[in-house]
Amino acid sequence: MYGRGHRAPVLIACAGAFLAFLDTTIVNIAFPDISESFADSGRDALSWVLDGYFVVIAALLVPAGGLADRFGHKRIFLTGIGVFTLSSLLCAVAPSLEALIAARLLQGVGAAMIAPSSLAIVLDRFPVERRAAGVGLWGAAAAAAAATGPTLGGLLVEVADWRLVFLVNLPLGAAIVLLGRKRLTETALGDSRLPDIPGGVMLALGLALITLGIIEGNDWGWGAPATLACFAGGAALMAGVGLRSRSHPRPVLEPELFAHRSFGIGNLGTLLFAMAFFSVILGNVLFLTSIWGYSVLSAGLASLPGPICSTIFAGPAGRLADRLGHRAVIVPGTVLFAIGALVLRSAGPSPDWVGVWLPGGILTGTGIGLAFPTLGSAAVRDVPHDRFATASAVNAAFRQVGAVLGTALLVTIVGEPPNLADALASADRAYVFAAVAAGVSGIVAFSLGAAQRSGEAVAAEPARA
Repeated sequence: MYGRGHRAPVLIACAGAFLAFLDTTIVNIAFPDISESFADSGRDALSWVLDGYFVVIAALLVPAGGLADRFGHKRIFLTGIGVFTLSSLLCAVAPSLEALIAARLLQGVGAAMIAPSSLAIVLDRFPVERRAAGVGLWGAAAAAAAATGPTLGGLLVEVADWRLVFLVNLPLGAAIVLLGRKRLTETALGDSRLPDIPGGVMLALGLALITLGIIEGNDWGWGAPATLACFAGGAALMAGVGLRSRSHPRPVLEPELFAHRSFGIGNLGTLLFAMAFFSVILGNVLFLTSIWGYSVLSAGLASLPGPICSTIFAGPAGRLADRLGHRAVIVPGTVLFAIGALVLRSAGPSPDWVGVWLPGGILTGTGIGLAFPTLGSAAVRDVPHDRFATASAVNAAFRQVGAVLGTALLVTIVGEPPNLADALASADRAYVFAAVAAGVSGIVAFSLGAAQRSGEAVAAEPARA
């Protein structure tokens, strides 16, 4: 599939992707322990430990990919690993919640640099006709990180506390930098135009304002001036990003990509399904530790069947999509996830892992494995090969926006219930939200058949001419 000389760079790049995506799930499992360390802070403030990371990644993924094309994939990749590793140390020694959130924002900058540059390194080592296999390897590393996160995080918190969750990044980050300096070669510089960094900052601020409005809406009041100002300011900044993208030579969102209808449908479906996925990840941790009284380690182990099923089904999902079409894989995946969320909703105050949690985890995990990677491949299906990396970065950005919104809405829905009855009612609403978001994602994906036939017709037109 790739030569021996290319094996080391691909493995190094995939290790970088593993490192960046590990922190999208490993910190979730440590959330209750972080809450105990900063007991004076409410859950809405604590949620920025998660959302701050997601916001920065979502906003900077595409500009970071442009920087990698401008200054070299190796240079941006190793710089991103260095920033991520240093910020992990700052997270581990953070003396206050404010310092931890600031370090997580910096960690998000590093992750945003790692993701597109690591994918570009992988794609550089594969011929055009084998790029899907390269993306599959890179995606497998990200999936393995997501699967490893909850259990590894639970074990580390059990051994010490949440600070070890960040310290574990240091040896892996240092090893990647040392090996990368020796084994990675710099690619020829591509597009010399700088990406729209101000547009990325505007996107980050817009997402942050919308997230703030969602998280604080219950306390401030949904019609309060402060809440409405957050939503209005976020919408204005998003509109500004759209206007800049129409004229900037290296925009945050390339309008030409959205000319492919499947690209828009795939990204919208990705955003909606990410809202469901990330809300369930955090919701499961809070339910198991707060209602069933599990330890963090037990919660991580209890959640393991879902990620295992995701990993098992992600590979066959791609082959099925090639044979049957993306819609035939995505829609059943969203349905299975929604059913699994409703099974988890039926959990009562007494632990019942075998009767409720195991089947719910298997259903949601299988749905994730079928739907998530296939939505991504559907989004880039009709994109020209020379825009493949950019289109993949945009799809990853939509996934992170979904993570921001899903986590923020979950925190708003759950709140801080004063008693068990209210906690169960909050969990009920949270799982219904996840099921509805997944269902709407499936409805959106149902139109992929027509969109892809249209894309095939457009692609075939030059051949007929």
